[in-house]
Amino acid sequence: MHIGILGGTFDPIHFGHIKPALEIKQKLLLDEVWLMPNHIPPHKQSTNITTQHRLKMVQDVCLQYPQLQLCDIEINRDTPSYTVVTLQQLKQAYPQASFYFIMGMDSFINLPSWHLWQQLFELCHIVLCQRPGWTLPPDSPMQQVLNQRATTIAQLIDNKNNTSQNTHGDIIPVDICLQNISSTEIRQKVQSNQDISKLLAPCTINYIQQHHLYRR
Repeated sequence: MHIGILGGTFDPIHFGHIKPALEIKQKLLLDEVWLMPNHIPPHKQSTNITTQHRLKMVQDVCLQYPQLQLCDIEINRDTPSYTVVTLQQLKQAYPQASFYFIMGMDSFINLPSWHLWQQLFELCHIVLCQRPGWTLPPDSPMQQVLNQRATTIAQLIDNKNNTSQNTHGDIIPVDICLQNISSTEIRQKVQSNQDISKLLAPCTINYIQQHHLYRR
């Protein structure tokens, strides 16, 4: 099984999450893409809706888009979650799976600040998406990491039937139609009664309206 993982606070989940996930699944010929809502540390909860609301909105999106699956391993924890710990647990639970952790260039640039970040390459491939306004400076330490580990989508697909294929450690840059949408923008639009119909799935809009979320 080849499984993509897209983490986020999903506050709320929007087309900036959904469309890239679907496109990556198609381009990399992944079997599934898992949406993994993050656990929020207590000191940040004052700016977010409840965990239950965030989880339910992701569940609804997965029902609307069968290509996507919910992964609730982090959101149900009572302690802060580290990606490397999550992937260690997923590898134990699914030893035959190859995981593809999806991240934007902004996260990749800051990867050295992540807990035990170098161990990620022992657990998964990284799918690297360009984000509007973010580029990797030529002198960045992460440029060297990218040069050492980069592989193309074509190489990845050619090797899929090879039993000796690496199940982790590659960085796969992808050129996709990224949506310049932010959850902050959406929350502001909801507060000011602006149109959000092009930013969110219908099920998410209905849920926000039904539960009066993101109102002052």
